[in-house]
Amino acid sequence: TYTTDTKSREENKKTIESLYSLSVDVKKIRRLKEWVLLQDVAYVKEVAGILQEMGADEPAVASILERCPEAILHTPAEVNSQRTLWQLVCQNEKQLIKLIEQFPESFFTTEYHENQKANILFFQELGLKNNIITRFLTSAPTIFYNPVEKNKNVIEELQRNYLSLGGSDANMKIWILKLLSQNPFILLNSSTAIQENLEFLQKNDFTDHEVLQLLSKLKGFIFQLTPTTMQKSMLFSKNIFKCSDQELKQLVLKCPALLYYSVPVLEERLEGLLKEGISVAQIRETPMVLELTTQIVQYRIKKLSALGYDIKSGTLESLNGTKKDFEVNYGKIQSKKERPIFNPVPPLNIED
Repeated sequence: TYTTDTKSREENKKTIESLYSLSVDVKKIRRLKEWVLLQDVAYVKEVAGILQEMGADEPAVASILERCPEAILHTPAEVNSQRTLWQLVCQNEKQLIKLIEQFPESFFTTEYHENQKANILFFQELGLKNNIITRFLTSAPTIFYNPVEKNKNVIEELQRNYLSLGGSDANMKIWILKLLSQNPFILLNSSTAIQENLEFLQKNDFTDHEVLQLLSKLKGFIFQLTPTTMQKSMLFSKNIFKCSDQELKQLVLKCPALLYYSVPVLEERLEGLLKEGISVAQIRETPMVLELTTQIVQYRIKKLSALGYDIKSGTLESLNGTKKDFEVNYGKIQSKKERPIFNPVPPLNIED
């Protein structure tokens, strides 16, 4: 930890000069993390040298140090250890320096070096591809700060649950790897939290097969919920759609977002749909429309209306899906509208 008491300290002139010589915008560092410039010891030239060795040009080095000035407080030995570690999953130094340029803070977090190393090796043993592990290192670095035992325990808990819910041994590895690839943050949950959420679903009459189905559909996000939030969301949906427990269960299986989104989010989206003249009955028929934000719904309705498509009297299916799904549906409606009703080419007169 570095001192952040800035009142009694002066900027380190040697650090400032070294940064200027590398064309680094020192004003930017002063504004964002001035405390870095106050440290008695810094390794500006050494860290820059290692980055250049890996293939970073001057603008890239300057950009890395501006965005993550604390990089200069790490010893060359620490930076080189991190370099060796990330090379375990990078194809070459060109890819490595590109990642450091994009995610300097992830690379220069060296305090958890031993945990990072043990977790990288564990993920490789588990069967995760290196490109997935590099994605984790940059977008979910916190999962590497856990001791490897903690991550192993969560994986083992997931495997036990998968098998107890009727999943097969043959498919378990594929299921775990897919779940992790979709949502690495499940590793930040405790085994207890995972257990509680699954028990909540079982108490609400979801069969083992249905719980497994929900886990796959929700891409592991179910583990970031709590029984309390799920209960509130389900109660909200039950009141809005005026349905029985069995009907509610079918709606949730059709649209797991009813379980995942909090009540305020569901309320806002429902309100947005009703304002557009869509009825609760239509939403109940196609609940997946609640997965879309109000802005997306408004944009899609506007585009369809321009084609003369009346969403109030039609089905909401045409609003659904990803951006790509919508564009395909929109294209079909458009070509249908443009297709002439009669054949403009007169039939050939056979007698002629």
